Amino acid sequence: MSSYVPGFELPLRLLLAFRMLIDELHTELHQQGHPDIRPMHGFVMQAIGPDGTTAVELGRTLGVSKQAAGKTIDTLERVGYVERTTDPADSRRKIVRLTAYGMDALDRSARVFDDLRARWAAELGADRLRELESDLRRMTPGNPWRLDTPGWFGNL
Repeated sequence: MSSYVPGFELPLRLLLAFRMLIDELHTELHQQGHPDIRPMHGFVMQAIGPDGTTAVELGRTLGVSKQAAGKTIDTLERVGYVERTTDPADSRRKIVRLTAYGMDALDRSARVFDDLRARWAAELGADRLRELESDLRRMTPGNPWRLDTPGWFGNL
């Protein structure tokens, strides 16, 4: 019996774990009153943040064009997660801010992720999960908030 594991399996398994967690998150969010939220929306709403941002800044953060950011803002505005307001410092600038509904989605996401992590700890063992997380921290950059992932995927 060979112990050889092809190198390509590691990124695929990491991606599968990510996909599985995100799919479970969205199933739960749908049940908790957020049926229109999509996986990319989480990146976008995190990039908008508590203070809001402009479409240009949002595009830069996400690694996408201003037009792509604007289209996503339109979608999020239509389903109630964001609103456009005038910048009090410059009336020519439009600021995109999260609505209470958008903040609720982020708050619920954080709680669901805690629940998902607890399920993984129950399945793998709390010590093993902490070791896995420690290993991943050692092998990846210090800041896990790579919000430019949508643009990175879009450049395939």
